[in-house]
This record gives sequence, C-alpha cells and structure tokens, in this order.
Amino acid sequence: MNQSSANTQLLDVKTQHIAFIHASWHTDIVLNCLEGFRTQMAESGYDIDKIDVFPVPGAYEIPLQAKLLAKTGQYAAIACSGLVVDGGIYRHDFVAQAVCTGLMQVQLETEVPVLTAVLTPHHFHDGDEHSEYFLRHFIKKGRELANACDGAIKLTASVKARIL
Repeated sequence: MNQSSANTQLLDVKTQHIAFIHASWHTDIVLNCLEGFRTQMAESGYDIDKIDVFPVPGAYEIPLQAKLLAKTGQYAAIACSGLVVDGGIYRHDFVAQAVCTGLMQVQLETEVPVLTAVLTPHHFHDGDEHSEYFLRHFIKKGRELANACDGAIKLTASVKARIL
C-alpha cells in the first residue's frame, strides 16, 4: 500500500463538513443539483446532515460567500451551483467568467477545495423542453459535482498529510 492510499484511508468521510452554495435564480432547476449532490455523497459514505446549504441571491455572489465559508476552517470542501443564462446580451459571459475566476482564487488562497456546477448554457429559454432538459441535467451535474468533491477532499487531505 502506498502512502497516498494510507492517508486517504485515515480520512473518515462521515465526519467531513461540506458547504453547498447555490444561486437563487432558477431554483427550480438549480436545486436539482443539490439533490444529485446529496444522493451521490450519501452513496460515497458522507453524512448528508453535514452538508450545510447556503442560498445566495445570484451566481455573482457565490465567490464571496465561498471565501467567507472557507476562511472559517469548518469545511473540507465547498460545492457551488447556479445557472447563468444567456438573456440575449453579453453580460452572462462576464458573470460566468467572474464566478469561475473568483472560485478558483478562493481555493488557491484558502487551500479549501471549491468546486463548481455553475452552468452557462447558450440560448437558454424557459420553454418546457429546455426546462425539462436542465431539470434532469442538474441532477446529473450534482452527482458529478459530488464525485469531484469526494476526490478533492481525499486528495487534499492526502497532500496536506504529506506536507505536515
């Protein structure tokens, strides 16, 4: 057994606290990400009661809250979800870029993994066909976010154990 496997085995995932931040726009769709996330985290052995959920007004507000939560030292990881739609103007590109850049900066500054399922579909419209697709898609993205979160928590714990 290599040292990485040994360090990962010492990590009790049931004790890990995770923050889940979601934008409050399009919550009918975005909260499906939380559903998929919780389901997959439970399947991976995490205690879903240790997933704290934080709604924010919109996607643009996610990075600041992620940084504040990371700085508390209470969370092994922070997962984020939102839907930034193309409303026919270029603003959505700037918002999406700002959110991604901000979240990357948070994890680099705090050494807490910050993962994102903030999606920016092109030409989103509120019609039934598009909405139904994204309702399902966000469940899938939540599960993928959970898998990435699990991997990031374990990798970070392993690397930090080597450093310390």
